[in-house]
Amino acid sequence: MKGSQKVLDHLQSLLNCELAARHQYLGHSRKFRDWGLHKLADHLDHELQEEAEHADTLIERMLFLEAEPDYNQVDKVNIGNDVEQMLRLDLDVEYGVAAALKEAMATCEAEQDYETRDILLQLLDDTEMDHAWWLEQQLRRIRLVGIQNYIQSQMGEEPPAKPE
Repeated sequence: MKGSQKVLDHLQSLLNCELAARHQYLGHSRKFRDWGLHKLADHLDHELQEEAEHADTLIERMLFLEAEPDYNQVDKVNIGNDVEQMLRLDLDVEYGVAAALKEAMATCEAEQDYETRDILLQLLDDTEMDHAWWLEQQLRRIRLVGIQNYIQSQMGEEPPAKPE
């Protein structure tokens, strides 16, 4: 089934966002793990997996609409230098994805592609109600208890060493 070029352009743009978000979460997760902030690292590992799932959903829809996704277009990845900056940068990504999803959904409505709109609505719910909400909650905790107390709360147990 051939999709609307306007819808496909939005899907490609969203794919670029999701791949960049995945890369950014990966970079931040690894820095957190290196710093001993295992709880944060573990949560971001979960988030990067969900971003990969979002990308997979978009790829499947593009292929169904007879388009070839371009895997080489990725939005800019911003890696922070401290805990609060990293969380803010991740939240900026989620806000950008939410805005792009809403714009794409409006285009889907105009192009009468209701199935794609419904798929994007599920991604929007996950972006706003899970990813962005969690990041907002972490930044709120930093304001409430201070950065040092927050960082201490994120250390957790170091995972066991990998067998050689």
